[in-house]
Formats: sequence, structure tokens, C-alpha cells
Amino acid sequence: MKTLQDYIDKLNKLNFKEMYNNDFFLTWEKTDDELEAVFTIADALRFMRENNISTKVFESGLGISLFRDNSTRTRFSFASACNLLGLEVQDLDEGKSQVAHGETVRETANMISFMADVIGIRDDMYIGKGNAYMHEVSEAVQQGNKDGILEQRPTLVNLQCDIDHPTQAMADMLHIIHEFGGVENLKGKKIAMTWAYSPSYGKPLSVPQGIVGLMTRMGMDVVLAHPEGYEIMSDVEEVAKKNAEKSGGSFTKTNSMAEAFKDADIVYPKSWAPFAAMEKRTELYGNGDMEGVKKLEQELLAQNAEHKDWACTEEMMKLTKDGKALYMHCLPADITGVSCDEGEVDATVFDRYRNPLYKEASYKPYIIAAMIFLSKFENPQATLKALEERAAKRKMD
Repeated sequence: MKTLQDYIDKLNKLNFKEMYNNDFFLTWEKTDDELEAVFTIADALRFMRENNISTKVFESGLGISLFRDNSTRTRFSFASACNLLGLEVQDLDEGKSQVAHGETVRETANMISFMADVIGIRDDMYIGKGNAYMHEVSEAVQQGNKDGILEQRPTLVNLQCDIDHPTQAMADMLHIIHEFGGVENLKGKKIAMTWAYSPSYGKPLSVPQGIVGLMTRMGMDVVLAHPEGYEIMSDVEEVAKKNAEKSGGSFTKTNSMAEAFKDADIVYPKSWAPFAAMEKRTELYGNGDMEGVKKLEQELLAQNAEHKDWACTEEMMKLTKDGKALYMHCLPADITGVSCDEGEVDATVFDRYRNPLYKEASYKPYIIAAMIFLSKFENPQATLKALEERAAKRKMD
């Protein structure tokens, strides 16, 4: 039987001191020990909640959420993570704030942060903008803290940007770790990160980029598959190559979904927009060319329609290892005959993996909470021990 001390002992062997009072932008900016610390804290927090031990480490404070794109899972995961640690959540609606009237990023960041301990931002719509905006917010609150305006330096957590979706990728990785019985069992496992047909346009690149940028850290054989013309950022591909070389895994690309699925242990079929098209889209929006945006949308929908055979069907699943690869998706999936006429995945495949998919999603609140925890407590081992010794119950009997 696991005990909380087991997680504390594991943390004692890791070096993650640089995470204290720091942000979480991209997974590949973190060391192996730092990623392992996030997984360990996430598991520890889940263990405590399952054993009715309160994880409330804040008596007051705010978690500020700013979503510049629609969200269900990540929005509720951020709120759940903050609540788990004792923080209340306040959503910043830019349309109802002075941002709409031209308020600067520096001013907004400081005004919302007087009692904020964490700021979670999703900004994934425009290439070259989202991650840069997050850094601008972070720099503004760091300066505010340095100048004595803010009593504390709010931690910034990337809830999805134009480059990476670290909370999703980390939750996916923790799901894989548990499904395969530990990190040590992942070397040589094949994961197919493949494009899949969607009747909608413009899905972000950050999920496939996040997956290839993280899974290559674990010695896995990562295959990126997509039709010609659906390339991701070349910079992220370079990150994946270097990761694979260092971990002893591999990173390969193919224009064949079947090739990617063949003997795969894990498949992750998901639609995304071509990098070149997303760059063009950003430029069109920046120029206020809405007619150009509409034209691009139609072109991309037509381009998608040429690749309807890129779908996770029962026949495709039979190509995987023993026909039983772990099917993954960040959700919501485009399910053929359910949410759309033709989409990313057959309804029968999705239904067979429904419970594992929900389990995959359930790790995200704990991953986000762990990122906050490691930034806010210099000695998280001592904090976990103090929570155990306090023995406060999350829910009264």
C-alpha cells in the first residue's frame, strides 16, 4: 500500500529547486527531475484527496484565469486545482474589463494581482502571440513584486499557448505512466501522434507539438503522422529530435496514418491546422482582413475534406500492437455519426475507450495543482508532511 511518505521519499531524490517562485511555460524548458517532481506531487495530491486528507495550503488568495479561447476541461481543471489548494478563482473577461478600452498588459497584470497567487492563461489562437503574451504578463507581475506593489509574485501557468499545451501533455503523460506501470516501462513503446480528419477548421497546433515535445523525453518511439501540408512548427520538431537522441528513443515522421498505427502501443489521432495556414491566419487577423480570413477558412475546410480517410477506424486500430493500442485524445473528439457525419474517430472505438479517456482527463487538475504547489513552496516535502500531521479532513464523516 502506498503512503504519503513514499511520495516524499521520491521528492527527496529529485532536484527541482528552480521551480520555486517560477512559472511553467513549456515542458522542454524543464529538467527531467522537475517534470518528475510535477508527476510526484500530482500523485501525492490525488492520494491525499482519495484518503480524505485536506490539501488546503492557502487560507485566502486568488487564482486568476484568462481564457482567450473556448475551454471546458482546462477551465474546470484550473478551477479544481485552485480549489484543491484553497484558492478561489476569478475569471478575467477581457470584454468586460478595461482591456477592451486599451488598458496595457502591464497595468492589467498588476491590477488583477494584488491578492493573486497564480494566473492561468490560455492564448492559443495566433502564431507568435500566445506564449509571448504570457511572458509579458509574467514580467509585469515580477516587476510589480520587485517594486513593492504586489506582496507576492503570482505564478503563471500556461493553460495552452500557440507553442505548447503543457498541462494537457503532462496529464496525458501521467495517464500513460499509470497505464504502463511506471516511467521505466515506457522505453521503446511506440506512440503515434497523427492528424485526423475534422469537419471544422483551425484547431491549434499546441497539442501535437506538446505531445512530441514531451513523449520524446521518455525514451519512447514517437511517430508524427499527417498528410502533406499539415506540418507543425519546425522548431518543435527540432526539440523532439534532440529529446529522442538524449533519451534513447526515436522521433520519425510519415505521411501515412497506417504506417504510424502499425504496431503502435498508443495512438493519439487528432486534427490540427497547418502551421503555414495558422501563420497566414494570424497575419490576416492582424491586418483586419476578415474577408481574407473567410476565404482561408473555406480553403482549409476544402483541404481537410481531401483527407477524410485519415480517421481512427476499427480497421486502423487492428494495425496496432495486438489490436489493442491505448487510444488517447484531449477531447472533445469529432466522433463519426455522433458529433459529426465524418470525423476523427469511429463511435465504436471511442465508446470502447470512453472510461480510459475520462481517466486521462482526470489527471489534469492534479497536474495544474502540482505546478502551483512546486512554485509556491520551497520545501514541498515539508508542506506535504505538515498537511498529513495536521490531519484535517477534506470532507467531514
